Amino acid sequence: MVILSRIYTRTGDEGTTALGDFSRTAKTDARLAAFADTDEANSSIGVAIAAGELSQEMRETLTRVQNDLFDVGADLCTPLVADPEYPPLRVQQQWIDQLEADIDRYNELLEPLRSFILPGGTAGSAFLHVSRTVTRRAERSAWVAIETYGTDEAPAGSQKGVGGVNILTATYLNRLSDLLFVLARCANLDAGGDVLWVPGGER
Repeated sequence: MVILSRIYTRTGDEGTTALGDFSRTAKTDARLAAFADTDEANSSIGVAIAAGELSQEMRETLTRVQNDLFDVGADLCTPLVADPEYPPLRVQQQWIDQLEADIDRYNELLEPLRSFILPGGTAGSAFLHVSRTVTRRAERSAWVAIETYGTDEAPAGSQKGVGGVNILTATYLNRLSDLLFVLARCANLDAGGDVLWVPGGER
C-alpha cells in the first residue's frame, strides 16, 4: 500500500527527483521524461473516460490501461538491476498480448479503413485521439531513454541509478497507441463513422 501523507516535500527544488531505486537524477533526465510523458498519457485517458461518453466496455478497458500505465511508469523510473533485493514492477509480454487481443476485438466492429481520418467526430473520439498522440510521444521518450541507458541489467549491488531500461515499456506504449486509434474509431460508430481526410481539403 502506498501512503501519501505529504504532498510537497521540497526535495526537488534544486532540479532533481527520485527514481524508483531511491537514487536521484536531474529533472531533465531522459528516463524521467519517459515516465512523465507516460503519466501525461494516463491523465489524458482519464479525461476521455470522464468526459467522452464512451461505452461501459470501453471505459473498463481504458481503466485497466490506466492501471497498467502506472506500472509502466514504475518500470521506466527503476533502472534494470540483476537480482534486485526487492523486485520492482516490470512490464510483461502478456500485457502487450492483452492489448493486441483488445485491438483485434474492437477492430472487428469497424469497416476497413480506406483513407486517413481526421481526429474528431464525437468528443470521446477526439479525446482518444489526443491520448493516442500523447502515448506516441511517451513511446518516443521511452526509446530515447533506451538509447541513453541501454537495456542491460546492472550487476547486483551496483550503484543506484545505474542500469538499463526495459524495452517492453516502449513496446507496450506502441501497442497502446494502436488500441487508442481503434477505440477512437469505435467512439464514432453511433455518430456516422469516421471523419475522413480529404486531400487538399476544400481549397
